[in-house]
Formats: sequence, structure tokens, C-alpha cells
Amino acid sequence: MGLHISEKVLELAAIEPEELLLELAVYLYDQERMSLGQAKALAQLDRIQFQQALAERNVCIKYDEDDLEQDLKDLAALG
Repeated sequence: MGLHISEKVLELAAIEPEELLLELAVYLYDQERMSLGQAKALAQLDRIQFQQALAERNVCIKYDEDDLEQDLKDLAALG
């Protein structure tokens, strides 16, 4: 099932489709409904760009043990 938002709705809200995706991604990340990776993919941004968007909106980055373990695995794979 795809999501379609009409041009009229976007115009009434005075928002571009990319901006709406970003706002949705930030919201879902902040509500812990999406991981950082999932949210950045939804927003179609790289990690740094998405983190900057979070900072601009005063949304803290959530970093837990699972994130640390994944980062350590990623680093080990590089070495």
C-alpha cells in the first residue's frame, strides 16, 4: 500500500514533499517507532544530514547498547 498526498494538501500545508518526509521521519524517530537508519532512509538523507536535522529540531540522538554493538561490528568489519 502506497501513501499518496495530493498536491492540494501539500499546497494548503505550505510544505514540499521532501520536507514532509523529513518531518515524518524525525517524528517517528523521536517516538522510537523507527531506528536512526530507518528514519534517515525515509527522509532520503545520509546519517550526518539526518543528525543535523534532528539537532535543528532539538531531538536527541538515541544511542543504546545495541547501537554500540552494531558500531563495533561495523568497525571490526572495516579492519
